[in-house]
Amino acid sequence: MLKVLLLFIILIAGIVLGPMFAGHQGYVLIQTDTYNIETSVTSLVIMLILLIVVLFAIEWVLRRVFRTGARTRGWFVGRKRTRARKQTREGLMKLAEGDYTQVEKLLSRNADHAEQPVVNYLLAAEAAQQRGDDLRVNQYLERASEVADSNQLPVDITRVRIQLARGENHAARHGVDALLNVAPRHPEVLRLAEQAYVKTQAYQSLLEILPSLAKANVYNDEEIQKLQLQAYIGLMNERMANGGSLELKSWWNDQSRKTRHETALQVAMIEHLIECNDHDTAQQILVDGLKRKFDERLVLLMPKLKSGNPEQLEKLLNQQIKQHGASALLNSTLGQLLMRHGEWQQASDAFRAALKQRPDAYDYAWLADALDKLHRPEEAAQMRRDGLLLTLKQEQPANPS
Repeated sequence: MLKVLLLFIILIAGIVLGPMFAGHQGYVLIQTDTYNIETSVTSLVIMLILLIVVLFAIEWVLRRVFRTGARTRGWFVGRKRTRARKQTREGLMKLAEGDYTQVEKLLSRNADHAEQPVVNYLLAAEAAQQRGDDLRVNQYLERASEVADSNQLPVDITRVRIQLARGENHAARHGVDALLNVAPRHPEVLRLAEQAYVKTQAYQSLLEILPSLAKANVYNDEEIQKLQLQAYIGLMNERMANGGSLELKSWWNDQSRKTRHETALQVAMIEHLIECNDHDTAQQILVDGLKRKFDERLVLLMPKLKSGNPEQLEKLLNQQIKQHGASALLNSTLGQLLMRHGEWQQASDAFRAALKQRPDAYDYAWLADALDKLHRPEEAAQMRRDGLLLTLKQEQPANPS
């Protein structure tokens, strides 16, 4: 640029000084309707140079003025950013302290100049929600949505979280359904979906996201199993409420073999069928389950069954005793079944065997009833005393050390 300017000056100097040294300055006539302007070439060139100099001077002054304005604006913006950064740090400290009023105040002030304006507005919204200020919550969410532009995921996640906290469960479910279409493997989206589905009793939808919850390590295996059981029990309740045992059996038969072979689900299904007074179907599921795999949860349900085929349960119990040994639970259960048929001596023998393995207040009471039927009042009274002492001993609080 400097070289071009120097060349331009030399050229102009040549045009001006050349004719002056030669004694021929030339002649220029500018004629209009009313004016005639006469001057020499040298004078015209000098005037043009002066005009250019004036224009350069004006341009330099304007540049200085605008540069000063930009610097001033930059100083103000930098000051606001520094203040926003400081307020954000203070707001996060207040968040850790649980002072939500100060959190909202510090994070919302100068939020537009913060490093992450969306985060500031979303945290301010959650702080306002903690205070119960729904109007402020909506304002902060709208502002966060505007600032986030195309990345609406954190805004939508925060909105659903706040809706769940407010108890707006169906609105939250609508929100998580949309979020799952956008981010089906996002851990927080899955966590919120689980909460929304449980609260709205959308048990089939809950079952559908359980594999994703497991893959994303949102919950451990034990928690996943609890959620699965909760979902299936919810579905059982729905079927039972809609069509009783017929609807319940139809639904159960539609499940996969793997599902029908899970002991926890078998126990839940048996309990629902007993509630529906369908003891025959409940007994069939129990028998099939125990034949496939021994589980004490199924054995505990035997005394609750009132089917027309009690001999099947006694036979099954004897088989379990032969295979797994005469445990206290099996002896006690066998005694309860024998009492139903009036087989008092065999029942009392089973209860005595169970009590030898471990003391139990219920077994003492059942044994006393059986001894009453066998006309042994003294022994029955002794069993009741032993049962009462055991109950009092269990209820007595431990002495402080």
